[in-house]
Amino acid sequence: MSSPVSFAEHEKYCLITLDDGKANAVSFALLDGFNAALDQADGTGKPVLIKGREGKFSAGFDLNVMGQGGEPMLNLLRGGASLSQRLLSFDTPVVLQVTGHALAMGALLLLSADYRIGVRGPFKLGLNEVAIGMTLPWFGIELVKHRLAWPSQERAINLAEIHDPDSAVTVGYLDEAVDTERHDTRAIEVAEHFSTLNMDAHKGSKLRTRASLLEALEQAIQRELG
Repeated sequence: MSSPVSFAEHEKYCLITLDDGKANAVSFALLDGFNAALDQADGTGKPVLIKGREGKFSAGFDLNVMGQGGEPMLNLLRGGASLSQRLLSFDTPVVLQVTGHALAMGALLLLSADYRIGVRGPFKLGLNEVAIGMTLPWFGIELVKHRLAWPSQERAINLAEIHDPDSAVTVGYLDEAVDTERHDTRAIEVAEHFSTLNMDAHKGSKLRTRASLLEALEQAIQRELG
């Protein structure tokens, strides 16, 4: 069975593509492939561009696993939380090319990256956990508190407020939204621009900026998942 994640190194950036042929659910297989691709990117000194499949960035955690409850569910939550920690503290800039819907854990991935470029269209972005009968995990609440605009935080968590790409820019899920024909070009342009940064300075500044968030995430993971 092929991995739902592929890796390619380009001259100025590394490209990680998420494509499980369906909704890009965050499954154990996707987490394994994602982390393996980040392992390949680590040490290149290049920004990382993470791209979804057309129309779908990620629909969130694999509901087949979440519905089992117990240890499988907790292990998947741990994996997702650890991925957020890794992206937030990655040595080089992390750019997301948000190719469509980004819901639940998919939206939390948006809150874990350095720069997010959405594509305009009939796409839904946000945290729909309450709408589908789930309580947002503690690490997700910390991501929202630190990275979404204040007036929208409780609506995101408690009321499952969902956004189109342009309003997602306003509240902080995205940094910009562009038309379809510019999406690939713009994502590459941003990744290549970030390659001009001093990566040691970038890493040091990022860790200082996110010190309180990373500490809060670690406490949230211990509180809920041990």
